[in-house]
Amino acid sequence: MKILLILAPMSLALGIAAVIAFLWTLRSGQYEDIRGASERILIDDDDRPDT
Repeated sequence: MKILLILAPMSLALGIAAVIAFLWTLRSGQYEDIRGASERILIDDDDRPDT
């Protein structure tokens, strides 16, 4: 039962850290252009002219 005194706060801290990381990604704009990023992977670089 002593292990619960260690594991419970650790799991709460990990959960809070995950929520903070998710909120940080929302604020930094990671999810702004999801469709563009998914289509950009399909563009073949060989078709682009060299600059």
